[in-house]
Amino acid sequence: MEVILLEKMGKIGDVGDHVTVKAGYARNYLFPFSKAIRATKANIAEFEVRREELMKAAAEKMKGEEKRAAQLAGILVTIEVNASDEGKLYGSVGTREIADAATAGGFEIDKSEVDLPEGALQHVGQYDVTIILSPEVSTEIKLAIVATGSSPDGIIEVDEEDSEEVPDSPEAD
Repeated sequence: MEVILLEKMGKIGDVGDHVTVKAGYARNYLFPFSKAIRATKANIAEFEVRREELMKAAAEKMKGEEKRAAQLAGILVTIEVNASDEGKLYGSVGTREIADAATAGGFEIDKSEVDLPEGALQHVGQYDVTIILSPEVSTEIKLAIVATGSSPDGIIEVDEEDSEEVPDSPEAD
């Protein structure tokens, strides 16, 4: 099926490109999300009238994504999870948990933007996680997965080794 792209679509094409895609992809994804229109004579004429408006919107969207990538670059997101003594998690940390932790920390990230090519994380440690904001813009954040300790009575204790409190010095007494 021949379509005209209304926004940049990764490996498919750029705004205004006439591309051939499978009919199901066009019907189920491109058309409902207003990412493309069918390439008919009337639609081509309408697109040419709106071309400047769509190009300007795409450039503004790109600027916003680049600004957001600059804000996200290098942030540290910490997730506390239950883990064994060897560092293996009881469960796993996936895209949803990473996005929720970043959002709770004040950085709006959607789970679909988090890229975990090797699947969910299953060990404590520090990871570099790629956040893909658009096909052209991506950034990396640091993710620290730390184990929570549990005392014998079942109360969870949080390790505060990473806190920035300065211990009292003996000279202050």
